Amino acid sequence: MQITTIGFDLAKNVFQVHGIDATEKVIIRKPLRRGQVIKFFAGLSPCLVGMEACASAHYWARELTRLGHEVRLMPAKDVKAYVKRNKNDAADAEAICEAVRRPTMRFVQMKSADQQGRLMQHRARDLLLRQRTQVINALRAHLAELGIVAAQGREGLKELLAIIADERDVRLPLNARTSLIVLAAQLQALQTLIGSIEKRLVVQHRANEASKRLESVPGIGIIGASAIAATVTDPKVFRSGRDFAAWIGLVPRQDSTGGKQKLGPISKQGDRYLRRILVVGAHSVLRRAKLNPEKYPWLTQLLARRPFKVVAVALANKMARVAWALLATGGTYRMPALAAA
Repeated sequence: MQITTIGFDLAKNVFQVHGIDATEKVIIRKPLRRGQVIKFFAGLSPCLVGMEACASAHYWARELTRLGHEVRLMPAKDVKAYVKRNKNDAADAEAICEAVRRPTMRFVQMKSADQQGRLMQHRARDLLLRQRTQVINALRAHLAELGIVAAQGREGLKELLAIIADERDVRLPLNARTSLIVLAAQLQALQTLIGSIEKRLVVQHRANEASKRLESVPGIGIIGASAIAATVTDPKVFRSGRDFAAWIGLVPRQDSTGGKQKLGPISKQGDRYLRRILVVGAHSVLRRAKLNPEKYPWLTQLLARRPFKVVAVALANKMARVAWALLATGGTYRMPALAAA
C-alpha cells in the first residue's frame, strides 16, 4: 500500500509521522529520531507532506522538497482545531495529516535559505536594540540610586556617560564606577554591532528593486522597506491589500453574532515585527502632519476626531495596503494630490 499523505510533527530530536493511503487507511504511525528523517522520506514515493509552520519548518520543507515530496506548511493555530481530546505527538501528527487535506486550509509559503538569512539580520538587530535598551535603563537606574539623574534621550545619556568616565567626579564610589564602566563598555559594543548590521541592511536595500520602491512610501524607511521586501517575496499570495494588512494584524478583531457587527481592537495577528515598524513609521508621519496640517488633510481631519494612537494604527493599515499595491503592481508611491493631477 502506497502512502499518499503524511502528517509530520516537528520537534528538536524526536519527530512523529502519521501516514495514510488513498483510502485514508493509516499505514504508518511512528516516531523518528532526527538522524532517521531524511533516510525515511528518501525511501518513500513522492507524497503530500503536511507540517506546522514552526521552528525549523522551512528547513525541513526544503529538504523534503528536494526528495520529490509536495510539502505544505500550515499555521499551528489552524491545525489545533483538528486535534482530538488530549494533545501528544501522535495526536498532533494525525491532526496535521487531516488538516493538510482540507480545501479551506490556509498555507504558508516556504522560505528559501537566502530569504531566511535576510530576515535574520532584522531579528538580530531587533535583539541587540532590546539589549541596548536594557543596558541604558540599568545605567540610569544605578546612577539614580546615587542621586544622579539626567534628561531623557541621547543628550541625557551622553551626560551620564561623561560622569561615569570622569574619575574626578566624587559622587561615584569606586566600586560603583567600576561596575558602570563595564555597562558603558557593553553599551558601546552594542552600538557598534547594531551599526554593522544596519550597514548590511542598507546594502541589502540598495540591491533590491522592490525595497527601493517601498521606501518611497511616507513612513516606510530603509529598515521597513527591506523587512517587507524580505518577508513578502510573492505578494500574489494575498488577494488584496486588505488581506495583507489583516495578515499583519492591523484590522479590527471581530466578535459579531446575530447579524450585529461588533468590532474590537486590532487583532495583532501575523508578523509583529512588521506591524511594529509600520506603526512606528506612522507615528513619524503624524508628527509631520501636526506641523504641516495643510499637506495631510486626511490625517488632520482624522486627528480631530480620534486619539493619536488610533490614527497611527489607521495610517499603518493604509501604509500596508499601499506597500502591497507597490509589490503587486510595481511603480513608486505618488502623493494623492499628484495622483489626482
